[in-house]
Amino acid sequence: MRFGHIAGDRMLDLVNTVAWRLDGRDRTENLKTFSDVVDWCVESDLISAAEAVALRDLAGRDDARAERERQQVVDARERVYAALFEDDPGAAADLADMYRAAIAAAELVRTDDRWHWRDRETDLRLPRDRIVRGLLALVQRDDLDRLHQCEDARCGWVYLDTSPRRNRRWCNTKDCGDRNRSRTYYARQKAKSSRP
Repeated sequence: MRFGHIAGDRMLDLVNTVAWRLDGRDRTENLKTFSDVVDWCVESDLISAAEAVALRDLAGRDDARAERERQQVVDARERVYAALFEDDPGAAADLADMYRAAIAAAELVRTDDRWHWRDRETDLRLPRDRIVRGLLALVQRDDLDRLHQCEDARCGWVYLDTSPRRNRRWCNTKDCGDRNRSRTYYARQKAKSSRP
């Protein structure tokens, strides 16, 4: 897989498509193209392989529109981050507007024993609409008291802390966790060695 899936909710994994979110200098956007958005959606089970083929074909015929759709996905991602982690009511209102547009492009249908949104057509806005509907479901979760951001000063990745004691500090213990524990250890060693 190309993208990290550590957050406990695929929409939080979308928030994590920015590397080093809190470090302006090294901040890296991982959704650089519309094709990246499609890849993320396939990995996250938001679109099928057949839909991905159709979307890539459509994007190849209209690069400018595909780029606008990519930018709107990034904008939706940043709006949900601002709503959840900065308590920004303006971002929440923008997200609600995006949601109204996303449901206007779909119909609510019943399949077997559940209701779900079915998009009326496969066009370049399909990934954005499915993402926005997912983002609204995310902000309405009952367990957002478990929402946490990696404690690495530069990382900024987010996740649901499902640990029994709710004491998870790092997005990934093998990455940010090890790096921060090493940094703390070496700082202690340096402090010890500099004492008279």
